[in-house]
Amino acid sequence: MPTRATIADSTLPPMKAFGATEVRPPVSSNANIAADFLALHFELESGRALDTFTRFEGPITVRVTGKAPPSLRPDLRALLGRLQREANINIGEVTGPEANITIQAVSRDEIRRALPQAACFVVPNVTSIDDYRRNRHRAQTNWSMLRERYRLGIFVPADAAPQEIRDCLHEELAQALGPLNDLYQLSDSVFNDDNVHTVLTGFDMLILRATYAPELHSGMSRAEVAARLPALLSRLNPRGESEPPRAVQPTPRAWIDDVQTALGPGAAFEARRRAATEAARIAQDLGWQDHRRAFSHYMLGRMIQSYDPALAQQHYASALALLDRTPGTELHRAFITTQTAAYLITQGEGTSAIRQIDPCLPVAARAENAALLATLMLLKAEALDLSGRSDEAQDLRMDSIGWARYGFGSDYAVHAKMREIAALSPHTRRL
Repeated sequence: MPTRATIADSTLPPMKAFGATEVRPPVSSNANIAADFLALHFELESGRALDTFTRFEGPITVRVTGKAPPSLRPDLRALLGRLQREANINIGEVTGPEANITIQAVSRDEIRRALPQAACFVVPNVTSIDDYRRNRHRAQTNWSMLRERYRLGIFVPADAAPQEIRDCLHEELAQALGPLNDLYQLSDSVFNDDNVHTVLTGFDMLILRATYAPELHSGMSRAEVAARLPALLSRLNPRGESEPPRAVQPTPRAWIDDVQTALGPGAAFEARRRAATEAARIAQDLGWQDHRRAFSHYMLGRMIQSYDPALAQQHYASALALLDRTPGTELHRAFITTQTAAYLITQGEGTSAIRQIDPCLPVAARAENAALLATLMLLKAEALDLSGRSDEAQDLRMDSIGWARYGFGSDYAVHAKMREIAALSPHTRRL
């Protein structure tokens, strides 16, 4: 029987790929979706208001430049197909020297030099990262100056894992086509900086379909768009007419700033920990009972688990209790389960860890999150070993590697993830 060491030293199995996306329609009132649409289109992430609705008018062309890795074009073709089918957008790839949207594959270092806090980004009226550097402080690259969209540049990391590149394509192409804002209040959307959803959801496709509906056009004011939305959404999403509206508290800027400090680069650990603590306090003081407060607990748990794992588990338990009362948050639960199951494995509680992991495996697969899926599979393999089911553990560990190659990229990164999870087991620690 092959051992864990044999796997680590051998040629890894081939990378796996997801099939057709399983799309679930949004389960929200059209009144709430209309409010979300306006907030997504008429504000920037900084909070600055926009006075004009913009989109592309007419067919949209996309081209790829730079050193595109092998996975980029298949993932892009799949995304363009979804945009055509689900959002009814007239969009397609071209090979000529010009296009409405240019996707340039560059190194991560080039992206950091251009925009230090970004993994990938989109800019109006440029076609290359050099073009962006020359014009970054000019009016042409200012989103608030747009009246219609004609030409945009998207910059993605050519040397990242395939999943990270795909996630960038989904997020940045969606922003190039539609909303310029992110809203933490959205539990089922890529338009949310919590990075739980990384593949465009049914909600996202509805927002994009409404963006390109014939009732709307570039140059409209917020009031004009708001007046058209009720009939428009009734036509596109009749199910939302029967859903009762729900009150949603806005997300205060202070909470957003604390989250960005806690999770972003540049801050020292103590500053990040204080910011995470303050975000959790704000969520509690506001009486939130949704995924935002759960995310606050999750974030704080991740921050402190290296030196107070027991308290971190309490934060994870609080997050899961909130998510239990929040429909449509199975993917949020799966992320937290990677932490709670890992802790159970360190305690030698393999059966309990398996019980937590099993419901999350199809959730990760449905979300097309290979990194999460591989992590859960590797955790389950360790839990199976603890339960005396070594043959099953070995089979599952081997099966996880194809997903890990898509999710984590290089062989080195895959091996590192395997070693990290293997080290959790008390059997490994005793060696």
